[in-house]
Amino acid sequence: MAIQLSHRARAIKPSPTLTVSSLAKKMKAQGIDVINFGVGEPDFNTPEYIKEEAKKAIDDNFTRYTASAGIIELRRVISEKLLRDNDLHCDPEDILVSPGAKASIINVLMAVCDPRDEVIIPSPYWVSYTSQVEMVDSFPVIVPTKASAKFKLKAKVLDQTLKTLSNPKALILNSPNNPTGSVYSRKELTEIAEVCIKHNILIISDEIYEKLIYDNEKHVSIASISKEVREHTVVINGVSKAYAMTGWRLGYCAGPSEIIKQASRIQSHTTSCVNAMTQKAAIVALRECDGSVTRMREEFELRRNYFIERVRQIDNVTCIKPHGAFYVMPNISFYLQKNKRGIKTSVDLCEYLLQQHHIAVVPGSAFGADNYVRFSYANSMENIKEGLVRFERGLLELLT
Repeated sequence: MAIQLSHRARAIKPSPTLTVSSLAKKMKAQGIDVINFGVGEPDFNTPEYIKEEAKKAIDDNFTRYTASAGIIELRRVISEKLLRDNDLHCDPEDILVSPGAKASIINVLMAVCDPRDEVIIPSPYWVSYTSQVEMVDSFPVIVPTKASAKFKLKAKVLDQTLKTLSNPKALILNSPNNPTGSVYSRKELTEIAEVCIKHNILIISDEIYEKLIYDNEKHVSIASISKEVREHTVVINGVSKAYAMTGWRLGYCAGPSEIIKQASRIQSHTTSCVNAMTQKAAIVALRECDGSVTRMREEFELRRNYFIERVRQIDNVTCIKPHGAFYVMPNISFYLQKNKRGIKTSVDLCEYLLQQHHIAVVPGSAFGADNYVRFSYANSMENIKEGLVRFERGLLELLT
């Protein structure tokens, strides 16, 4: 007799970003010249000084289990980083190191959410937020944002939404944002924080892209606004994006003692700890600097500037200029409505672009915004230029 899968497993959908990348890699393996704009990771190598520290850890036989929450030296360095960069006073005991920011978020959700609790998620949203909320048997409450507001949640809308809910538990806020690149100002964050405190809900602040900000914008951690806000906030961060360490798998969360303590207990029964060598490498990544982060950010800004200028030249495509991360979301609603190929959704459009024009982009429906597609400009300028030629050609052919 076949064993029936859990309702939880049956409800979870594959990650659309990973699915797109997988299809693109499969086509490349078949000798097809595919340009992949679906990958959510820097195309730069991990800086040498970080790699050398990991090699040294191996040579020193630092290869065993560590404390589940992370080695104390690393947590102290994270504490120093939070104070230096984010004006956050956080004891090392209130920091949990996990195998990636995804693990940090799910640990926190498991620590605070009960079945039927409600978690507010502004859309467009990162694809894993909704699935992770569902995995803890809670309900994602999607609050759409508008392009005219630069895809940012308004405090008034949040307040109105919370008044309609039965069991609100948390808000997941992401700045700089994936997929929109939006960056919240201190004023906007202050207004949102006031609403969260009023309704006594937790803020889960995903700040993984904080080092990738452009146009002289500033990253503000919502937890830094006041002591009261800090007591209502768990900050999520890591080394993946800023230091080109996606495959090293290290994220962390920092927040109220009781939440971090329970999240650490949960992790002790799942992944145990982050691998020892990565923890040593993360110490030097956060403590030292060889200019790699700045050079990477400057290159991303050049690519973004070209991308925005070029994509706005395509007829009937509009695009908000992102101020952070490395994503762009063109609005392609005209081509969904006017095409002569029977294409109705962003998924249909992305399948067409991949199969017929050999560019891999992620459908906006994956982020709760079906009138858009997401490009990652973590790609070479050569690929960006050629990819946008193919994108334009593909859209225009839909009208013939």
